[in-house]
Order: sequence, then C-alpha cells, then structure tokens
Amino acid sequence: MLTIRFRAAVLAGSVLLSMVLPVPLAHAATTAAAPTLASRMTAVRTAKTINYYPSNAGWTAMWTNFDPARIDADLTRAAALGADNVRVIVFPQTFGYPAPTAEYTQKLSQFIGIAGARGLSVKLTLFDWWSNYPDVANSIAWAQALLAPYANDPRVIAVEVKNEFQPNDAVAVTWVRQVIPAIRGIAPAMPLTLSVDGGSGATGMAGLKSQLTGTPLDYYDFHFYGSSERSLAEIRRAQAAVAPDLVIIGETGVSTVSGTEGEQAAYLSRVFRAAREASVGSVAPWILNDFSPGAIPPNSAVSTQPAQYKYGLYRTDGAAKIGASVVGTAWTTGATPNSILNLSFEAAAIDSPWRQYLPQAGAAVITTGTARTGVQSARFSGTTRTPGGLPSLVTSPITPVQAGYQWRAEAYARGAAATGVTEIALSWFDINGTWIGQNTSNRLPAGNTSWTKLVVETVAPAGAAGVQLHLKCGDNTGTVWFDDVAVS
Repeated sequence: MLTIRFRAAVLAGSVLLSMVLPVPLAHAATTAAAPTLASRMTAVRTAKTINYYPSNAGWTAMWTNFDPARIDADLTRAAALGADNVRVIVFPQTFGYPAPTAEYTQKLSQFIGIAGARGLSVKLTLFDWWSNYPDVANSIAWAQALLAPYANDPRVIAVEVKNEFQPNDAVAVTWVRQVIPAIRGIAPAMPLTLSVDGGSGATGMAGLKSQLTGTPLDYYDFHFYGSSERSLAEIRRAQAAVAPDLVIIGETGVSTVSGTEGEQAAYLSRVFRAAREASVGSVAPWILNDFSPGAIPPNSAVSTQPAQYKYGLYRTDGAAKIGASVVGTAWTTGATPNSILNLSFEAAAIDSPWRQYLPQAGAAVITTGTARTGVQSARFSGTTRTPGGLPSLVTSPITPVQAGYQWRAEAYARGAAATGVTEIALSWFDINGTWIGQNTSNRLPAGNTSWTKLVVETVAPAGAAGVQLHLKCGDNTGTVWFDDVAVS
C-alpha cells in the first residue's frame, strides 16, 4: 500500500507541477534505490541546507498562498548558490488535523518535486506552531499519514519531529516519547531529530538527550544565534552536551534590521569557519529571503518583531546581500576569507562589518583623500573618552579563538596635530561574553606623523573564547587616520 500511494502522489504532483514549471520533474523517487538509515545519515552530515519560505509568504502563509512558480525560482537561486538541501516546515493546523487534507498533502508533494527537479533534497520539520501535547493518538495519526509516502523516498533525508522543542515541559516529553517510535514504525530508515530554541543552547540539548534515553534521536539540530565571535566554543559545548551523537547547525544567522549587511556576512563567515574547525559538516543559514511587510501571518508573535523580516541572504526584490556570497563560497569551496572584514575600508558602508564603540566620545568616519592604499581610510577627529574607555572602530576576526594560540594584529595610522592615545588592541572574552583582558600595540606619536605601523602580538589567554580588534583614538584634539588592517 505504501508503494501504491507513494507512486500515485508523485504522479499527481508531476502532472500538476508540469502546468506551472518550464522543466519536468526528476523521477529519482521512483527509480533510485530505497535509502537506508545509514545513507540518509551520510546526507545529513554534509547537507548544504537552506531554510526556506518565500519572501511574500512566511510560515503558514507559504502553504495557504502556495505559489509553485515563485518557489521554483527561489530554489533555483538556492541551488545556484550551492545548496543541495532545503528545510521546509509544515503545520498541523494548516495541513488539516488529525487527518491531513488532500489539498495540502498535494502541495507538499509538489514542493518536494520542485526541490528534486532543482537538485535539492528536503528536510521536513513537523508540528510547528503547535502545542496540543495531550492529544497523542491524533498526533501520531497525523504524522504517520503525512510521512508514509516519503518513508522510502530518497528526496526526503530527515525529519525534525518538533521545531524548538522544550525539554522542561513534562507533557511535551511524554508526547514526544510516543511520537518518535510511532514515526519509526512507518519510516524506520528516516533519521529523526529535534531542536531546542537558540536561547536554550547546549543546556537545552543536554536536557533533551537526558529526557530521551529510551527513545534516542539519530542526531541533534543546534539552532545557533549567539555571538559569532564565540561560535567555536558554543558549538563545542553543544557537541559535548550530546556526545557522541552527531550535531548539525540547523539554523544560524543575524538580522540586518539594525546592523549592516556586512555584519551579517561576517557573522556567517565566523560560524562556517568555526563549524569546520569543530568538524560540523552541515550549517544551515536562516533564511533564504527577507520578508516583505505583511508576509508573516499577523496572528503570530514573529510578525511583530522587526528583526524577523531581515534575516535573508536576499532582499525582497531578489538582490543578493553580501552574505549570499559568503554562504555560496563556504558551500562550494569551504573557504571563508578574511576579505569580508573590509580591512582596508574600501567596501561600501552597507557591506562593512566595522562597528562603532563609544561613539559618544568621537565616532570614526570613512573618508577619501588620505588613504595609505586604495582610496578610503577611517578618520577620527576631536575625540574624548568615557568611563568605559576610548572610542574605537571594532570588528572580530573570522578565525575562531582558542586559548594558547598565537595572535597578531596590525594597522597603519597617520596623525595631523594628533594628541591623546592612538593604538590598536585585542580584547578577549570568555564563552559567556565576559571581558577578561586586552593586549595593546605601540602608540602613534603625537603631532604630525607619516603612516606608522601599530602592532600587537600575543597569545590568547586561558579561558578566551572570543576576541575583538579595536582601532582606538581618544583624547585627540587633532585628526588620525587608520588604514590597511590585518589580523591573524
């Protein structure tokens, strides 16, 4: 019965999809060998996953306003970027509960077909925006009905039973302990996972594992939204919490609603680099597209959060942010170059990850006319200081911090009637973001100076998990320029 129902679903999806798409569906689901748990886990380990909703229809609206042509265009773009897998979330209240309706199971079949035609496998997330945990029997019936057609479909490589599960909820734990074996009963070769919310982190993952000793997961899905400067330490802490089980990063990113697109790009670079250092082979950015006003259903909490609209690698008009190139390069070559840090200040302001620190004591401006190389440099004029320290420009390296490793930073500075303190510093933080010390360079002499190299060389101190590079200039009644920074 599974085979008959599955083939019928694929055939129906192929017929409908051919009406709206310019290319035929791939037929891998009916011709490829049935996957095994091991083969699917191999795919999970290295999946180049993109989280996805259309820019005009987030969360449940993706399904109620289903647009195959737009989905096809988006997944074509994702595949061109280097993705080979797409995570999609389904909702019981939208799909029909406790029995999924034919209308929505057909939409899911069509989505999987579109993804397959673009060379993308699919990860399914179930039971989002849902908390009816006492209703175990109907939950199982719904999940089994939805997943049965894909039990042996190689286009679907994994199932996340519940998005951002709460392991401290006893009723939820009782529910998931019954749902997991029920899904395994109809899809024994399907890897199953759960995630916890980004705020719970490794502690939540440890709690999750301890609650599921009798019904273990196949791998753990880490949602990382912490400080990218400390991402290696955070990833390793998550791995330790569930060792020896596999950890992948199922969501990560930062919104551009209040920061630059360059900051987003640097964030993603640091996470990809840290994941590689920690031997995590799958990192999934949240999310492909920004959302247009009204795209997120108004009955949801996320619709009221401005940041949620600006996590995309692409703007709502389809234009790529610089973060898209970071992700594409990481997926296709494994590289995360330092060039994203704009160390010579030549990038447009929107693409620069430099941030102002204590700007009330004097903000840096990017200017032309006094560059050491290129055409732009960073200028401080008429600065003071605050009880918190000297004003500075700040960024963090792409390379993750590990205690005991050698570090070197340098920058060129030039003064015109300069006074006060002009130096660079490496400022160290522990895994919790607590400042633990800094190392400073030689200082720029007062007065009028030519371009002078400022250098700091040191070893990351014990307990260091993150570092910031500061270009400092305080108590300066004159002007100072910085250019040609390097950090390694």
